[in-house]
Amino acid sequence: MNHVRLHPLDSRPDGDEWIVGRRATGRFVALPEVGKQALDLLAQGLPTAEVGARLRARTGDDIDVPDFVEALLGLGFVAEVDGRAVEQEPPPTPTLAWIRPRHVRWLLSPAVPVAVLALIAVTLLTRPPVPLDYRTLLWSSHGSAVVALGAVVGWSLLLLHECAHLLTARATGVAGRMRLGTRLQFLVMQTDISGIELAPRRHRLTAYLAGIATNLTVASLAALAAGATAGPPRRILAAVTLLALLPLPFQLMVFMRTDLYFVLQDLTRCRDLFGDGVAFTRYRLRRLLRRRGGRTDEPDPSLALPPHERRAVRVYSVVLVVGTTLCLAFFAAVTLPADVTLFARAVVRAGTGPSAWDRLDGLAVVVTLGGLHALWLRTWWRGRGLRGKPSRPSR
Repeated sequence: MNHVRLHPLDSRPDGDEWIVGRRATGRFVALPEVGKQALDLLAQGLPTAEVGARLRARTGDDIDVPDFVEALLGLGFVAEVDGRAVEQEPPPTPTLAWIRPRHVRWLLSPAVPVAVLALIAVTLLTRPPVPLDYRTLLWSSHGSAVVALGAVVGWSLLLLHECAHLLTARATGVAGRMRLGTRLQFLVMQTDISGIELAPRRHRLTAYLAGIATNLTVASLAALAAGATAGPPRRILAAVTLLALLPLPFQLMVFMRTDLYFVLQDLTRCRDLFGDGVAFTRYRLRRLLRRRGGRTDEPDPSLALPPHERRAVRVYSVVLVVGTTLCLAFFAAVTLPADVTLFARAVVRAGTGPSAWDRLDGLAVVVTLGGLHALWLRTWWRGRGLRGKPSRPSR
């Protein structure tokens, strides 16, 4: 190859390296300074031989530019080689593609988090009558009404939460895509905003925290509205408040790559905290299992990381093991037996309930609970089919 034409690329400095990528595809890579120089020279349309000569004159080293270009081809950064278009899969269609960055640029304004914090402060100072216990969720004596409100409000809040990530990232020029996924026993909606790594840190953190801010905003508004009403509307609004707050403790489970995981990864300046943590955990587990059978020469994968990443990965691996173990244990001891009991009772009620309403109530619980578990199983199975394909962790 002699000449290459690159797709439009964005970059930002990151310590001694450069983060370079395509916002349209969400693919990015960390390059050393010499790699960034090679990229800039190729972007000027210089032949690969000329690029190699200029880099040799600057650095004193022979840089294998053809191999570098091959790596760029694998990343989808090259549009043409010697005047011939490179065959590539088109970028995935973004979710809500009709929304342009200019439409949501206001989400990056510093006034937005100030307004959210002010709303939360007003709510805490006025102390609306919203008891934060399980009885608030049981606002009706009819189980089907409780389940229906929980399903409608829960999924609506989930959609709003993910849209907040999507639109804040879109404001920075990142396309973003939403889809269902699973994390351990949980069915979740994920927003892939790969490419946000090219944005400034304030914008990255804003995108990561946008979902939590949305939940707190909804909870504050519902709580204030509950304080201004009475009777069934107050009970419903109180339930909405608690339903908006319930997902927030889940965000502390950073071992499942929650929103706060991405904040932690950014603040610790790690490239792939979860992936490196899993690799180190597997290495330690294999060493533990092989200790009785003799020594192993398998290298510690964390030794290839910079010192600050190595420390963060080793600490995170402990959180990963403990958190995953406790989460699965709670599922086996509490959640699964409760779901099975609720489902069994609903089946009996649907078939032998004393009235048509009781039978309908039981049927609604069976359909809702059974449908959610079937959806989890289908999503998990589809996720297994995607394993092994190159992808970035999603939100």
